[in-house]
Amino acid sequence: MSGRINRVATISVHTSPLDQPGTGDAGGMNVYIVEVAKLLAARGIEVDIFTRATCRGQQTVVELSPGVLVRHIVAGPFEELDKNDLPRQLCGFTSGLLRTEASYEPGHYDLLHSHYWLSGQPAWVAKARWGVPLVHSMHTLAKVKNEALALGDSPEPPARVLGEEQVVETADRLIANTSQEARQLIALYDAEPSRVATVNPGVNLSTFRPAPGARGRLGLPDDAFVMLFVGRIQPLKAPDVLLHAAARMLEDDPSLRSRLVVAVVGGPSGAARSRPEELQKLAVLLGIADVVRFEPPCPQPELADWYRAADVTVVPSHNESFGLVAVESQACGTPVVAASVGGLRTAVKDGESGVLVPGHDPADYAVVLAQLAAEPRRRNWMAHEALRHAGEFGWSGTVDRLLEVYTSAVDEQVLRVSA
Repeated sequence: MSGRINRVATISVHTSPLDQPGTGDAGGMNVYIVEVAKLLAARGIEVDIFTRATCRGQQTVVELSPGVLVRHIVAGPFEELDKNDLPRQLCGFTSGLLRTEASYEPGHYDLLHSHYWLSGQPAWVAKARWGVPLVHSMHTLAKVKNEALALGDSPEPPARVLGEEQVVETADRLIANTSQEARQLIALYDAEPSRVATVNPGVNLSTFRPAPGARGRLGLPDDAFVMLFVGRIQPLKAPDVLLHAAARMLEDDPSLRSRLVVAVVGGPSGAARSRPEELQKLAVLLGIADVVRFEPPCPQPELADWYRAADVTVVPSHNESFGLVAVESQACGTPVVAASVGGLRTAVKDGESGVLVPGHDPADYAVVLAQLAAEPRRRNWMAHEALRHAGEFGWSGTVDRLLEVYTSAVDEQVLRVSA
């Protein structure tokens, strides 16, 4: 038995696929939703992405690409809300979601795919009302984040833990980004193993690939040693670790200052929104402001140039369910130095496509980065291995596996109904 899937309702409450990744709450999850939706549509499956409206002038429906619609649901104030305030708006969002489906003939959607725990709440209500299976991707897990909090970061609230437990209990399938996340869902949330599927996210290998001339386009010297951070500026992502490591490197080898460039591409997120200049102030305090270049989030083609221009991308996050930045960098031929946490252990092949560093001591990062700065032949070899490793993570493979999960969930639903 193989139930045909014609239309999927994707739920992303707290961040829109139209948002620029790298600032606010937009990040790898946004990229994931967009890339998967486009490829599903290319295979004849229509996708409606439901997200919360955040300004009065937004169109109710926006075509993201052929076969993919973004539907803005009015739920709560239009001004930007912190994620911790969004649970109060879930009733309104759920009502809007159900009203949209009710305007069509029954059976309009064949399957729900919700992303992040906030989306799982309205999704399991819709699942019961529509009689369709629910596939859910956590992307991050509160219990895991709370075990690895960065200094100055706030623990995830009990309401989120409870919400995640409810979604785990209700979803027909749970998508884990890595085998480690699958084990965490089972061990920490008592997820039924048969309902947990591991599906690695991918990378757009057409956009993120080697290409000449990146340094010229970005105004970077050819002889510079460029260390790159990409992502949201918040304690979880630990960009401060890179700045402290750079300061240590210059202290140990002052001659490096003439060619060192530390590029930070991203915008403030979470608690950092209230103090957006904090990282710039840290660079001044450490005496490295002259070698640090801060850049705002940028579209993927320009972001690919930053990866190409870098000698190494640094991902010192305290937790990552996968680590899309690491894979994007490697796809451009740039090795990665990353924290040995979560999905980064899958995204980076330690000792080959990059180096995984235990812990978050800047001194440890400084040692690894200084070695790479002094060993161009090793960097070149790692660049070759990075390309090879990233080639295993195309989005097409992700969608192949997702469709297997979708089909098994739909078939199981058909059997349940006919029993």
